Amino acid sequence: MPTEADSESREAEQQRGFTFPSALTVLAIVTLLVWVVAFFVPSGSYERGADGAPRQGTYRREPSGLGVLDRFDELFLSPVNGLYGVQDSRTGRVGPDLTGELYGAAGVFFFVLAIGAFITVVFSTGAMDRGIGRLAHRLRDRGALLIVGIMLVFSLLGTVEGFAEETLGFYGLLVPLMLALGYDRMVATGTIILGAGVGVLCSTVNPFATGVASSAADISLGDGIALRALMWLVLTAVTIGYVVRYARRVRDRPERSLSGYRPGDREAGTVRSDADEPPPLTGRHKLILLTVALVFAFMIFSVIPWASAFTGEADATPYDWELGWSFPRLAALFICAAIVVGLLARMGEQRFTSTFVRGVGEFASPALVIVLARGVTAIMNNAKITDTLLHSIEGAVSGVPSALFTVMIFVVNLPLAFLIPSTSGHATLAMPILAPLADFAGVSRAVVVTAWQAASGWMNLWVPTTAVVMGGISLAKVGYDRYLRFTVPLLGLLALLITGFVALGAVLT
Repeated sequence: MPTEADSESREAEQQRGFTFPSALTVLAIVTLLVWVVAFFVPSGSYERGADGAPRQGTYRREPSGLGVLDRFDELFLSPVNGLYGVQDSRTGRVGPDLTGELYGAAGVFFFVLAIGAFITVVFSTGAMDRGIGRLAHRLRDRGALLIVGIMLVFSLLGTVEGFAEETLGFYGLLVPLMLALGYDRMVATGTIILGAGVGVLCSTVNPFATGVASSAADISLGDGIALRALMWLVLTAVTIGYVVRYARRVRDRPERSLSGYRPGDREAGTVRSDADEPPPLTGRHKLILLTVALVFAFMIFSVIPWASAFTGEADATPYDWELGWSFPRLAALFICAAIVVGLLARMGEQRFTSTFVRGVGEFASPALVIVLARGVTAIMNNAKITDTLLHSIEGAVSGVPSALFTVMIFVVNLPLAFLIPSTSGHATLAMPILAPLADFAGVSRAVVVTAWQAASGWMNLWVPTTAVVMGGISLAKVGYDRYLRFTVPLLGLLALLITGFVALGAVLT
């Protein structure tokens, strides 16, 4: 029988009005639009080198060879081609029953599912939550150091594994702790959202941003890692400094709080030395955290092209000890790592398998987004309009200074990041066009990946289409308008730093 609460919930839903569609819905709409546009855009192609990259100035018109029924079949098969479509080496056509190289995103698809299962298994052990809780408690009487420590941990997790949505579980701990230390709710909000967000913005090996984009750009996950690591250090330091500066100001002069104070906030009191002490880390928890650190460190080691990094030559012969792993082996790594963590935690067969499957299910949505986005590029490829689009922009980027080109990549991707808040879908959709443009402009594809992910990460610090921001301010009970007032100066500073870094990267590479 419906309750009064149910009626109020339905009324709230009706009053809410329009809500932004999910990434899957957006990409379904994009698929239809691209399919329709392909009827009207002239088909053509470039000559390609041995590495598959288009040769500048060789574009020519040629028929696609697709009839009306063929085009309907392309639309019908686009999700299938996005997963395991094979590109014929002779004709360039993509289809599930052809012979050639894999065009679909099956490798990235299973990698996302594998790392999703691994992350879910790790969090189910309680080691990560307890570790961060212990850090917060240990630094409870040193407010500025607490903010630095929490933001640094969140940023590190963001840059290596896309730690963002997971932060929603920490508001219940950090909001009362920050209030008790004499700060306001905005300090807790900035510590969480900006700490993890700047890490994702400066992703070094984040599989959901850097990994997917590098795969779509046909480069190694380790390409460009030095520039991204330097960006991470500088932008994280700037962001932490910004939040600490505000925290000190609002503690000394509470009337300057941007979030204001709710009833009871000012009476939160001073933190006692024995207040709400979290349970200590057990030896098993420490071993699990060490295992997680070693797994991500090994992943970084396995993907970096060390010979190129040390010599500065892109085509340097790899050292004998280089692994050069790609997504299939990385997927296997995280599956094995999840099993190891399950064994260390003594989860038992039933709990482990249910947790593993739950993790796969929770990450199925971003994995499917990648497949749908790749399906869009398959439609464009088979209709032979991808090269036509490249040709239409070729003249615009030819002769443009490399530094200006990378800044243009950053700016152009800002509205795209708003329309497609899923970083994985955005990368898979945009990179097949952006990467060849980098070749025409004489810029490293790795720098373009960095500029793209910085645009996506910058937008996701504030746009109201992301659950991390809207869910976070809701949990912290901070108004969205007040959060914008707090972040706008930092957003401007970060944008300037990003453009400077990508321009520098383009010049140096």
